[in-house]
Amino acid sequence: MKHMFSENIGLLTPRQFSGDFKHIFISKYPTDCNLTGTAKKFGSAPLIPLYLYPENNGQQTIEDTVERKPNLNQEIVNTIAKTLGLTYTNEKEVAENTIAPIDILDYIYAVLHSPTYREKYNEFLKIDFPRVPYPKDKNTFWQLVKLGGEIRQIHLLESPKVEDYITTYPKDGSNKITTKVAKKDWELFNVENGLGRIWINEEQYFDNIPLTAWEFHIGGYQPAQKWLKDRKGRTLEFDDILHYQK
Repeated sequence: MKHMFSENIGLLTPRQFSGDFKHIFISKYPTDCNLTGTAKKFGSAPLIPLYLYPENNGQQTIEDTVERKPNLNQEIVNTIAKTLGLTYTNEKEVAENTIAPIDILDYIYAVLHSPTYREKYNEFLKIDFPRVPYPKDKNTFWQLVKLGGEIRQIHLLESPKVEDYITTYPKDGSNKITTKVAKKDWELFNVENGLGRIWINEEQYFDNIPLTAWEFHIGGYQPAQKWLKDRKGRTLEFDDILHYQK
Protein backbone atom coordinates (compact mmCIF):
# COMPACT_ATOMS: atom_id res chain seq x y z
CA MET A 1 0.00 0.00 0.00
CA LYS A 2 2.96 2.36 0.44
CA HIS A 3 3.05 2.75 -3.34
CA MET A 4 -0.51 4.09 -3.30
CA PHE A 5 0.34 7.21 -1.29
CA SER A 6 1.76 8.77 -4.45
CA GLU A 7 0.04 9.14 -7.81
CA ASN A 8 -0.85 5.63 -8.85
CA ILE A 9 -3.56 3.20 -9.91
CA GLY A 10 -4.06 -0.26 -8.47
CA LEU A 11 -5.87 -3.26 -9.91
CA LEU A 12 -7.94 -5.29 -7.45
CA THR A 13 -8.36 -8.92 -8.37
CA PRO A 14 -8.87 -12.05 -6.25
CA ARG A 15 -6.90 -15.26 -6.44
CA GLN A 16 -10.03 -17.26 -5.70
CA PHE A 17 -13.70 -16.61 -5.12
CA SER A 18 -17.10 -18.25 -5.04
CA GLY A 19 -20.09 -17.61 -7.27
CA ASP A 20 -19.71 -15.61 -10.46
CA PHE A 21 -16.61 -13.63 -11.35
CA LYS A 22 -17.41 -9.99 -10.55
CA HIS A 23 -14.64 -9.08 -8.15
CA ILE A 24 -12.53 -6.88 -10.42
CA PHE A 25 -12.17 -3.25 -9.47
CA ILE A 26 -9.66 -0.42 -9.55
CA SER A 27 -8.49 2.22 -7.09
CA LYS A 28 -6.19 5.22 -6.87
CA TYR A 29 -6.16 5.02 -3.06
CA PRO A 30 -4.96 2.48 -0.48
CA THR A 31 -7.64 -0.16 0.03
CA ASP A 32 -8.65 -2.97 2.32
CA CYS A 33 -7.96 -6.42 0.89
CA ASN A 34 -11.67 -7.26 1.23
CA LEU A 35 -12.87 -4.27 -0.77
CA THR A 36 -14.59 -6.49 -3.33
CA GLY A 37 -15.86 -9.17 -0.96
CA THR A 38 -15.52 -10.91 2.37
CA ALA A 39 -12.50 -13.18 2.58
CA LYS A 40 -14.35 -16.27 3.83
CA LYS A 41 -17.16 -16.23 1.32
CA PHE A 42 -16.15 -14.26 -1.73
CA GLY A 43 -12.35 -14.09 -1.67
CA SER A 44 -10.17 -11.10 -0.86
CA ALA A 45 -8.73 -8.96 -3.64
CA PRO A 46 -5.11 -7.87 -3.25
CA LEU A 47 -4.31 -4.50 -4.80
CA ILE A 48 -1.64 -4.61 -7.50
CA PRO A 49 -0.11 -1.16 -8.07
CA LEU A 50 0.72 -0.10 -11.61
CA TYR A 51 3.88 1.70 -10.46
CA LEU A 52 6.41 1.11 -7.68
CA TYR A 53 7.97 4.06 -5.87
CA PRO A 54 11.43 4.02 -4.29
CA GLU A 55 11.87 4.04 -0.54
CA ASN A 56 12.36 7.47 1.00
CA ASN A 57 12.73 6.36 4.64
CA GLY A 58 9.87 8.59 5.66
CA GLN A 59 11.64 11.73 4.48
CA GLN A 60 9.57 14.38 2.78
CA THR A 61 10.70 15.50 -0.66
CA ILE A 62 10.31 18.90 -2.25
CA GLU A 63 10.84 17.55 -5.75
CA ASP A 64 7.95 17.84 -8.15
CA THR A 65 8.32 14.28 -9.36
CA VAL A 66 9.70 11.06 -7.96
CA GLU A 67 11.14 8.46 -10.27
CA ARG A 68 8.91 5.42 -10.33
CA LYS A 69 9.09 2.17 -12.21
CA PRO A 70 6.29 0.13 -13.78
CA ASN A 71 5.21 -2.93 -11.83
CA LEU A 72 5.32 -5.04 -14.97
CA ASN A 73 7.36 -7.97 -16.22
CA GLN A 74 9.68 -6.36 -18.75
CA GLU A 75 10.01 -9.54 -20.81
CA ILE A 76 6.24 -9.80 -21.22
CA VAL A 77 5.92 -6.09 -21.99
CA ASN A 78 8.60 -6.35 -24.68
CA THR A 79 6.83 -9.33 -26.23
CA ILE A 80 3.53 -7.45 -26.39
CA ALA A 81 5.17 -4.34 -27.86
CA LYS A 82 7.03 -6.38 -30.48
CA THR A 83 3.91 -8.33 -31.46
CA LEU A 84 1.94 -5.12 -31.95
CA GLY A 85 4.76 -3.24 -33.67
CA LEU A 86 4.88 -0.61 -30.93
CA THR A 87 7.57 1.02 -28.81
CA TYR A 88 7.25 0.61 -25.05
CA THR A 89 7.66 3.64 -22.76
CA ASN A 90 7.59 3.75 -18.96
CA GLU A 91 5.25 6.75 -18.99
CA LYS A 92 2.41 7.65 -21.34
CA GLU A 93 3.60 9.70 -24.32
CA VAL A 94 1.76 11.56 -27.07
CA ALA A 95 4.03 10.05 -29.72
CA GLU A 96 2.36 7.63 -32.08
CA ASN A 97 3.06 3.90 -32.02
CA THR A 98 4.05 3.86 -28.37
CA ILE A 99 2.61 1.73 -25.60
CA ALA A 100 2.69 2.62 -21.90
CA PRO A 101 1.80 0.83 -18.65
CA ILE A 102 -1.60 2.56 -18.46
CA ASP A 103 -2.45 1.11 -21.89
CA ILE A 104 -1.64 -2.38 -20.70
CA LEU A 105 -3.70 -1.85 -17.56
CA ASP A 106 -6.68 -0.60 -19.57
CA TYR A 107 -6.38 -3.59 -21.91
CA ILE A 108 -6.40 -5.96 -18.92
CA TYR A 109 -9.32 -4.12 -17.32
CA ALA A 110 -11.38 -4.43 -20.48
CA VAL A 111 -10.65 -8.14 -20.85
CA LEU A 112 -11.50 -8.89 -17.21
CA HIS A 113 -14.85 -7.10 -17.60
CA SER A 114 -15.73 -8.99 -20.77
CA PRO A 115 -18.81 -11.21 -20.21
CA THR A 116 -17.43 -13.66 -22.77
CA TYR A 117 -14.11 -13.95 -20.95
CA ARG A 118 -15.81 -14.36 -17.57
CA GLU A 119 -18.13 -17.07 -18.82
CA LYS A 120 -15.47 -18.97 -20.73
CA TYR A 121 -12.89 -19.03 -17.93
CA ASN A 122 -15.19 -18.96 -14.89
CA GLU A 123 -14.00 -22.28 -13.46
CA PHE A 124 -10.32 -21.37 -13.88
CA LEU A 125 -10.93 -17.94 -12.32
CA LYS A 126 -12.20 -19.62 -9.16
CA ILE A 127 -8.86 -21.21 -8.36
CA ASP A 128 -6.14 -18.76 -9.37
CA PHE A 129 -5.39 -15.21 -10.45
CA PRO A 130 -6.88 -14.29 -13.84
CA ARG A 131 -4.76 -15.11 -16.85
CA VAL A 132 -5.09 -12.50 -19.55
CA PRO A 133 -4.53 -13.48 -23.19
CA TYR A 134 -1.91 -11.63 -25.18
CA PRO A 135 -3.37 -9.12 -27.66
CA LYS A 136 -3.52 -10.60 -31.15
CA ASP A 137 -3.35 -7.46 -33.27
CA LYS A 138 -2.93 -3.71 -32.92
CA ASN A 139 -6.49 -2.71 -33.86
CA THR A 140 -8.15 -5.04 -31.35
CA PHE A 141 -5.66 -4.01 -28.70
CA TRP A 142 -6.41 -0.29 -29.06
CA GLN A 143 -10.17 -0.94 -29.14
CA LEU A 144 -9.92 -2.77 -25.83
CA VAL A 145 -7.61 -0.11 -24.39
CA LYS A 146 -10.25 2.51 -25.21
CA LEU A 147 -13.03 0.48 -23.59
CA GLY A 148 -10.92 -0.36 -20.54
CA GLY A 149 -9.99 3.29 -20.12
CA GLU A 150 -13.64 4.32 -20.23
CA ILE A 151 -14.57 1.73 -17.58
CA ARG A 152 -11.61 2.77 -15.42
CA GLN A 153 -12.55 6.44 -15.53
CA ILE A 154 -16.19 5.68 -14.73
CA HIS A 155 -15.25 3.48 -11.78
CA LEU A 156 -12.93 6.18 -10.45
CA LEU A 157 -15.72 8.76 -11.00
CA GLU A 158 -13.39 10.69 -13.30
CA SER A 159 -15.38 10.29 -16.49
CA PRO A 160 -17.52 13.19 -17.77
CA LYS A 161 -20.30 10.61 -18.10
CA VAL A 162 -20.82 10.50 -14.32
CA GLU A 163 -21.58 14.23 -14.37
CA ASP A 164 -24.47 13.59 -16.75
CA TYR A 165 -27.00 12.76 -14.06
CA ILE A 166 -29.77 10.39 -15.07
CA THR A 167 -31.27 10.42 -11.56
CA THR A 168 -32.99 13.12 -9.55
CA TYR A 169 -33.38 14.10 -5.90
CA PRO A 170 -36.60 16.10 -6.16
CA LYS A 171 -37.76 16.76 -2.58
CA ASP A 172 -36.46 19.17 0.06
CA GLY A 173 -36.22 17.97 3.63
CA SER A 174 -33.87 16.92 6.40
CA ASN A 175 -31.68 14.79 4.10
CA LYS A 176 -31.32 12.33 6.97
CA ILE A 177 -31.30 8.63 6.19
CA THR A 178 -33.84 7.06 8.50
CA THR A 179 -35.41 4.23 6.48
CA LYS A 180 -33.94 0.78 6.39
CA VAL A 181 -32.32 0.43 3.00
CA ALA A 182 -33.38 -2.88 1.51
CA LYS A 183 -34.85 -4.16 -1.70
CA LYS A 184 -38.31 -3.14 -0.50
CA ASP A 185 -37.12 0.46 -0.53
CA TRP A 186 -36.60 0.23 -4.25
CA GLU A 187 -40.02 0.81 -5.78
CA LEU A 188 -40.50 -0.12 -9.38
CA PHE A 189 -42.66 2.61 -10.87
CA ASN A 190 -41.70 2.35 -14.52
CA VAL A 191 -41.76 -1.30 -15.47
CA GLU A 192 -41.06 -0.67 -19.13
CA ASN A 193 -37.88 1.31 -18.51
CA GLY A 194 -36.76 -0.51 -15.37
CA LEU A 195 -36.45 2.61 -13.24
CA GLY A 196 -37.10 2.91 -9.52
CA ARG A 197 -37.17 5.14 -6.47
CA ILE A 198 -35.01 4.85 -3.34
CA TRP A 199 -36.46 6.36 -0.17
CA ILE A 200 -34.03 7.65 2.46
CA ASN A 201 -36.77 8.88 4.84
CA GLU A 202 -40.53 9.37 4.86
CA GLU A 203 -40.44 12.36 2.51
CA GLN A 204 -37.27 12.18 0.42
CA TYR A 205 -35.98 9.83 -2.24
CA PHE A 206 -33.64 9.40 -5.18
CA ASP A 207 -35.65 9.01 -8.38
CA ASN A 208 -35.11 7.36 -11.79
CA ILE A 209 -32.71 4.77 -10.43
CA PRO A 210 -32.02 1.97 -12.96
CA LEU A 211 -32.66 -1.46 -11.50
CA THR A 212 -29.36 -2.63 -13.00
CA ALA A 213 -27.53 0.03 -10.97
CA TRP A 214 -29.44 -0.76 -7.77
CA GLU A 215 -28.62 -4.48 -8.05
CA PHE A 216 -25.11 -4.14 -9.52
CA HIS A 217 -22.43 -6.18 -7.73
CA ILE A 218 -18.75 -5.59 -7.23
CA GLY A 219 -17.62 -8.79 -5.59
CA GLY A 220 -19.86 -9.52 -2.61
CA TYR A 221 -21.22 -5.98 -2.36
CA GLN A 222 -23.94 -3.98 -4.05
CA PRO A 223 -22.46 -0.46 -3.91
CA ALA A 224 -25.70 1.46 -4.52
CA GLN A 225 -27.26 -0.27 -1.50
CA LYS A 226 -24.20 -0.51 0.75
CA TRP A 227 -23.41 3.20 0.40
CA LEU A 228 -26.79 4.10 1.92
CA LYS A 229 -26.76 1.33 4.53
CA ASP A 230 -23.41 2.53 5.85
CA ARG A 231 -24.87 6.02 6.30
CA LYS A 232 -28.09 5.22 8.13
CA GLY A 233 -28.79 7.94 10.71
CA ARG A 234 -26.53 10.38 8.93
CA THR A 235 -27.55 13.65 7.29
CA LEU A 236 -26.43 13.85 3.68
CA GLU A 237 -24.60 16.98 2.63
CA PHE A 238 -25.00 18.48 -0.83
CA ASP A 239 -21.78 16.83 -2.04
CA ASP A 240 -22.98 13.48 -0.68
CA ILE A 241 -26.17 13.73 -2.72
CA LEU A 242 -24.23 14.52 -5.90
CA HIS A 243 -21.73 11.76 -5.17
CA TYR A 244 -24.46 9.16 -4.76
CA GLN A 245 -26.08 10.19 -8.01
CA LYS A 246 -22.75 9.71 -9.77
